[in-house]
Amino acid sequence: MKNIISNKIKTAFVALAMLGATSCDVTDLQPANIIPDAEAFADANRVNAAVLGIYEAAQRGFYLGAVQRGYPFGAASTQQGDMRGEDMYNDQLFYEVTYINGNNPQTANNNGQWISLYRMINRANIVIENLDQAVSNGALTSELRDRYRGEALFLRALAHHELVVYFSRPYSDDPNSMGIPYRTFAINDVSKVEPGEAVGRGTVQSVYDQLLADLDEAEGLLPEAGNAFRARKAAAIALKARVKLHKEDWAGVVAEYNKLSSSFAVTENPLTPFRGGNSSDNIFSFENTQASNAGVNGALPNMYGNPNKGARGLVKISPLIWRADFWHPRDLRRSIEGEADGMVSRGPLGMFTNKYIDNVTFSDPTTIIRFAEVVLAAAEAQARLGNSAAAITLLNSVRDRALPDDVPSFTAADLPNADAIIDAIIKETRIEFLAEGRRFPNIHRLSGEGRMAGIPLKATSRSITSVAFYEDLTRTVPTDHSLPYSENTFIWPIPLEEILTNNTSPLPQNPGY
Repeated sequence: MKNIISNKIKTAFVALAMLGATSCDVTDLQPANIIPDAEAFADANRVNAAVLGIYEAAQRGFYLGAVQRGYPFGAASTQQGDMRGEDMYNDQLFYEVTYINGNNPQTANNNGQWISLYRMINRANIVIENLDQAVSNGALTSELRDRYRGEALFLRALAHHELVVYFSRPYSDDPNSMGIPYRTFAINDVSKVEPGEAVGRGTVQSVYDQLLADLDEAEGLLPEAGNAFRARKAAAIALKARVKLHKEDWAGVVAEYNKLSSSFAVTENPLTPFRGGNSSDNIFSFENTQASNAGVNGALPNMYGNPNKGARGLVKISPLIWRADFWHPRDLRRSIEGEADGMVSRGPLGMFTNKYIDNVTFSDPTTIIRFAEVVLAAAEAQARLGNSAAAITLLNSVRDRALPDDVPSFTAADLPNADAIIDAIIKETRIEFLAEGRRFPNIHRLSGEGRMAGIPLKATSRSITSVAFYEDLTRTVPTDHSLPYSENTFIWPIPLEEILTNNTSPLPQNPGY
């Protein structure tokens, strides 16, 4: 039997040089035949194309032997984050295995995420290893080399953090628990297979140490200027804020927020970040276009959109959060699409997010990091540090812009202690990032800390068949699928194939699988 790295990493992850692409987005990428690194990095256009290939690997990943479905950073992965939580609802079989916590070492959803993320990581490492030679050969300036290295390091860190959240216990529980393999060299030759297999899981602490090392270097290399579709300095800083929140480095979160606070702002209209992908709130997104997207089974508007508008409508807003008493009924983030654009699309089957709307050409970007996330992270960090006034001010800066002027801001009287403030911030985060895949990462870290008991009860899969479950408050919402943090299935298993076919240094499986 061939080993997994030879089969999945060497062949599926090997660099696909993108010839003739000179733009700063993924729009014009067309896969070319695999060519040797010496040729792929022989001139500036080819180097740029190889860098864009990392973005392409992130935008459209590997699933059941094909590049499809929005792994690792598209609709598929966004849905994984939502389906592991309780705020978005599974309406069909497509993601039920994730929604009901039924993943095992052979299920396609978690395996596709693992394979796609390491495929993306390997492309980043191929770029990193060839940049210095490109400078020596005169193909690149040192300035471009620094930018491309910064992009590759940022994308490598983004992928590894996704892996450690889904396949390892949280830092907030035990930093010395098993991490995930952090790959810092390319596997693009048979001679690299055995060393690649030898990269063990390490500890969660070692993963976070390398994450921050990558991001610190990326921050120093990336340019200030740019847009949300290509990594810039702000992207590295924002991702560091996210990583430090999971690491419970509260002062570090505030420090990263302070670096961004004068350059970014939460938009007055909560819908603005989803209508074009570039705004004062958008820090980093993966671009999709008619020419380059994850396809009918991997596009956000098709998976999340209202079937009355031609989408598949596999995932909708859960009636549990729609009916929650902490979500103000006049909140703009509940606005129903009608004569004007709204955040929600109402249909006979229920309430669907209206953040993603192009279910014809699938051009909605996949939003990865918004400034609103950094603000709420900083609010939580300030509350943890005992700075209640600063925490409430930051919380209100996100909440107030979505509420009518006659709804008062939170005050110290409303939130009299740190726990009350943190609880309000967590609820605000659930509302603000609904349908953006951020729910499980927060459940993960908060359960590790003991603030949550695990995955809460969800509306029972395929039971919410009418919009009446949202509007008739006398109707009972059936619930199921909670998962205590103590259960082994709280984190995903390492793919069985990865373990069985790693001939020289098999990875230890997560306990219980």
